[in-house]
Amino acid sequence: MPDSTGPKAAAGPAPAVAAELPGWARELVSLYESGAASQFILHGNVNDRMLLPVGGQGEIGGLGDFLLRVLMPRFDVILSYDLGNGIKVEKGAEVFAQCPRFRDNPEISKAPRAAVEALTHFFRYSANLAKLGRKRTQVGCIVRSAQLVAPAMEGGASNDVSAMALLIREWGADALLVDHSLATFLVTESLTDLHQLLVNNPRAARIKVPLPSPEELARAFGLLAGHYPAALAGCAGNPSGPAQQLSGATLGSVESLLRTKEYQKQALRPEDLVALKKTLLENDCNGLIEFIDSRRSLDALYGQDKIKAWLRQDVQLWSRNDLDAMPMGYLLCGPVGTGKTFMVECLAGEAGVPVVKLKNFRDKWVGSTEGNLEKIFQLLHALGRCYVFVDEADQALGKRDSGNSDSNLSGRIYGMIAEEMSNSRNRGRIVWILASSRPDLIEVDLKRPGRVDVKIPIFPTATAREGFALIRALCAKRKVVIDESAFAALEPLVPGLLTPGAAEALAVKVYRQTVTSGRPALEVLKDCLDDYQSPIPREIMDFQIGLAVREASDLEFVPEAFRAGVGRAASGGA
Repeated sequence: MPDSTGPKAAAGPAPAVAAELPGWARELVSLYESGAASQFILHGNVNDRMLLPVGGQGEIGGLGDFLLRVLMPRFDVILSYDLGNGIKVEKGAEVFAQCPRFRDNPEISKAPRAAVEALTHFFRYSANLAKLGRKRTQVGCIVRSAQLVAPAMEGGASNDVSAMALLIREWGADALLVDHSLATFLVTESLTDLHQLLVNNPRAARIKVPLPSPEELARAFGLLAGHYPAALAGCAGNPSGPAQQLSGATLGSVESLLRTKEYQKQALRPEDLVALKKTLLENDCNGLIEFIDSRRSLDALYGQDKIKAWLRQDVQLWSRNDLDAMPMGYLLCGPVGTGKTFMVECLAGEAGVPVVKLKNFRDKWVGSTEGNLEKIFQLLHALGRCYVFVDEADQALGKRDSGNSDSNLSGRIYGMIAEEMSNSRNRGRIVWILASSRPDLIEVDLKRPGRVDVKIPIFPTATAREGFALIRALCAKRKVVIDESAFAALEPLVPGLLTPGAAEALAVKVYRQTVTSGRPALEVLKDCLDDYQSPIPREIMDFQIGLAVREASDLEFVPEAFRAGVGRAASGGA
């Protein structure tokens, strides 16, 4: 291995620049200069714009610019390859042209197999010259969209694709090339899209390029201020404010936003940043996630005082940055219509943090589902603090063993999510919230402590008094007043096991008939209760209540009426 004064160190960035490198680039330089790796798989936020610590205050460019101008400015020859452009000599054309193969026949096919063989030939040619005592040539090569050159393929790749993957793998494993000053970069957004021979190469380093940090966004605002004076007029003195608000967005999407604002001659206003961030992040993730507006607080929840007290304790711990006792995740379980999603909105509003709802991230294309999850996880890590809401978790999170029914896609989804949920570095940063009316169908390992620490059961009303109070409260929201004294007359009609969803539908019906018929609200409510039919069959309701009771992590969360007999209310009709 070369030491810090060896030829590989001489090919790296200048010392002044190295001090300003982001963490992923510092790791890369360290691995290369120490001789630990010469092939690097760059994945994650590889298609974004980024800060280039060059030219005094710095510039903004793409990953290719970063590799060429920041990491390899002192390399002798730099080549790049992609399917569209073929092999391109980025630097050192005169050295490249000295290779006999290209001197006699400069035309190189763009086809992957021919291009990979041509690159391998040049690498070996340069290494052999150095071995014979000729001048050592520092060579770098960037393979853009490497997943298109050597893709992962279901059921095993073709022999031709596997042969190419093997050749590329040898660039970072063959002793002749490793001992030579060669650095190769395979750029792919998702590891799951790349051939497994490359991804699983122990001699290759997988380097994740993250989304820009708030500090990087603030520095970018400083660089962009001269280009977008109108858009950044209100941020010139304090770029860290909007940078913090927009954390999680790509620099490219932020720059597009600034272009639009500059064209409209509108300043980027702090009060608009929340809405702008929501739009930017949803667009960056191509509709894989949705941000839930959380303007409510836990005060909006009817009853459930013990649950609200527990959740408020967690929020206080979070606000004090006391993270050791923060849960990694919650499981909300209870019958259909009991308000699991509503509770998430109230909790998020109380904590004042974003709620990211996972949408349909499954895809029919091989590897795309896993790639979608990688993109979602990258966003979550960049957000700082957030809740991740998975509705219908029994269907969304996959199974440990799905058999051959879906080529084990569910098993791979399960594995990725299980690993992410148990990552202890996320404690206090990412809180998972799973919601399901069938928690028994969620894999037991996903519900264990360390992934889901608190299991909160949510129940329908246990008494006629609770049901009446719930209906009154929902009617009052629509300015339909039902007097408390009416309970005695209505008690026999109030349904038992009334969910907030069903009570909401009743309140809407009462409001509708009151305003359209002009009849007294109490009379309308009596008729609506007379005609009421539960939307959920009693046997299903009892079954789902029983599941919620058994899942509860603390018996204190379970009302007394449901502890003695599963699914039995203390009073009230069926």
